[in-house]
Amino acid sequence: MSDCNKNGIHKQVVLQMRISYNKLQKLMIDNQMKRQDLMRAAEITSYAATKINKNEPVSLEVLMRICQVFHCDIGDICEVILDED
Repeated sequence: MSDCNKNGIHKQVVLQMRISYNKLQKLMIDNQMKRQDLMRAAEITSYAATKINKNEPVSLEVLMRICQVFHCDIGDICEVILDED
């Protein structure tokens, strides 16, 4: 993606994407669920749970398992955030 500045010179705009699981954290708090409870209910590994805590990407399968636990959609547990550099 490129943009023109006021002098007509093109500058490169880089969009960085990151994931946030803040919605999942809120769901867990609302349901009084701890990390271990989620791991057990969704049958996910501690590795996947750690990645979620660090807002790092996890597999679609992990997200689907969590959605089954909360009877919700993926957009209810995470969101992709675009940062412009």
